[in-house]
Formats: sequence, C-alpha cells, structure tokens
Amino acid sequence: MSDERRLAVLRAIVEDYVATREPVGSKVLVERHSLGVSPATIRNDMAVLEEEGYIAQPHTSAGRVPTDKGYRAFVDRLATVKPLSLAERRAISTLLDDATDLDDVLTRTVRALAQLTRQVAVVQYPSLSRATVRHVELVPLGGPRLLLVLITDSGRVEQRTVDVGQEVPEDLVASMRTRIAAVSAGARLDALVARLPSLPEEFPPHERDVVRAVLRVLEESLAGQREERVVLAGTANLARSGLDFPQSISPVLEAIEEQVVLLRLLGEMADDAGAATGGVQVRIGRELAHDRLLETSVVTSGYGTGGEVVAHLGVLGPTRMDYPTTMAAVRAVARYVSRIIGG
Repeated sequence: MSDERRLAVLRAIVEDYVATREPVGSKVLVERHSLGVSPATIRNDMAVLEEEGYIAQPHTSAGRVPTDKGYRAFVDRLATVKPLSLAERRAISTLLDDATDLDDVLTRTVRALAQLTRQVAVVQYPSLSRATVRHVELVPLGGPRLLLVLITDSGRVEQRTVDVGQEVPEDLVASMRTRIAAVSAGARLDALVARLPSLPEEFPPHERDVVRAVLRVLEESLAGQREERVVLAGTANLARSGLDFPQSISPVLEAIEEQVVLLRLLGEMADDAGAATGGVQVRIGRELAHDRLLETSVVTSGYGTGGEVVAHLGVLGPTRMDYPTTMAAVRAVARYVSRIIGG
C-alpha cells in the first residue's frame, strides 16, 4: 500500500479502534480527523482498504476494524517509536533502581512492563550457556565444606556448597581458586564446561580428589542452569481484555501458562531481522503461528551487556493494542535492564 492518503485513513481507523473498541465508520473519521478530503473520498478509500485486506466489516451496517494485515502496515510505517513520558521513565526508575540481584531485577522488570502496558509481561532469564564468567570464588566454610560462588556478566549469581569429605588446607583452596579463575575468567559458560575435565591433572595426585569434587559441583551447577525459564506478570490485564477475544480467552491463558510456548516465541522473534539490544520486534495474530494465540500480538526486545543480547523481554496482548506506546515501553525497559546488569 503506497497511497499516503489511504495510509492516513488506515492509521486513523487503527487509532480510533484501539481507543474505543468500536468499529470505525467514515462519518467518525470525518469528525475526528483532519484528513483534508470529502466523506465520499474517505468511503472510497475505505472500500479499497477493505478490498486489499487491511480492514474488515465485522457485521452488516457496522464500521470497519483493522485486520492483522492492517495492524502490520500500521506498525511497519511508524516513523519512530515514540519516547516515554517523563512520568513513565520515572516509574521505571522507581521500580528498578533498588533491585538487589538478578532475580529481583527481573521480578521488578516484569511488574514494570505489566503496569506500563496493561498487558501480560514476560521476561526471559539470561541463559548461563550464553553468559561469560565475571568471577569464581571459593570460600572455606570450615571442615570439609566449601562455598562455590559463580558470578556471570549478566549479573547472575550461583552459590553451591561443596562437601569434599575431608579438611581442605588453605593453600589448596587458594590454588584451586587461582587455577579455576585462570581458565574461567571471561570464558563463555559452555566453553568453560569443556575446559574443566583436564584441570585436576594440574594438581598433585593426592589433591585431585578434592579438586574433582569441587569441579563436579561446578559442572552440576552449570548443567542445572541451562534450562530456559521466564517470569510473568499481568495475566489479570489480559482477562480484563476479554471482549477482544470473541471466541474464548481460555486458549490464550492456557498458552501463556506453558513456558515452552513463550520461550519458543521469544527464540523465534530473537531471530527476526533487526533483533538487537534495544531493538523492538512485533508479531501480530497469525504471524505467531500458534493456534491458541491467533488473536494476540507479541512485542519483544533483547537486553544484555556490551551490546550483546543475553535474553529477551516483552509483552503479549490482544491485536487491538496501542502499538506505539507498547513498543516504546518494551524498548525503554530493555535498555534500562541492560544498563543495570551491565553496571
């Protein structure tokens, strides 16, 4: 669709329908928008938009509503993602600034997104397999017990207690700490797993059992954290939009309860063109290719450190969505989280 006037008519229909949930007629467009043409011209433009599949008439004598194709044309032609207001930026700052660790950051993040967009918010935990090591620490706890602490560049902290079955001399603890740091500093977690098996050979034979016990716990910690997971908030927002789901809202609620569905969507959208830290991706209706989500849209963005995406966050809601505001909120929150974890 290249006709700028028809694009303006489509934009007006989308904005009015999102605001009112009522089908939009030509008379309303003339009254609410300065389109600079006669009502007859607007009716002709609407007829062409309907013929081309951008709008549809839900029932006889009704106005028109946007289709998935119409929403897509609207989103694709947004010149820029509008900035958040000062009040909205302050709300994000207030919610996130005092977060104490990664779990707290993501819990606050998902709440902030749900409040700003009034949609279902979803935040993916950074995968340890994609993270790099910032620091590994070994702390004696007395007797045969050590505390193993792993800190990643994404801000994730893993702590495991290791019982090696015998008293551990301080010089051995220091030696293990030094050598583990040497092979792990700056390494990706998946690469670190491959480096660990040969490490015991660098120690005298009588110390290797202790070293293997420590490395075994480290490997178990890495393996246990490879499972992807997400945190959700705002499901009640979706329930309040029940009128936007004429068939039934139940399939949508069932789908978002299945983390595998959300993780698959986030993964697929991460592969979309332009996916990057702070970039925004939008999939609308049938573009989601999931039977239970045909009446929804998903807006996502990556977050990470040093310009590298470590995970994604976003919102899911009905296709009748305020796309400019939602896209702005998702982008702003992703950038804010990136600054926090990159801190």
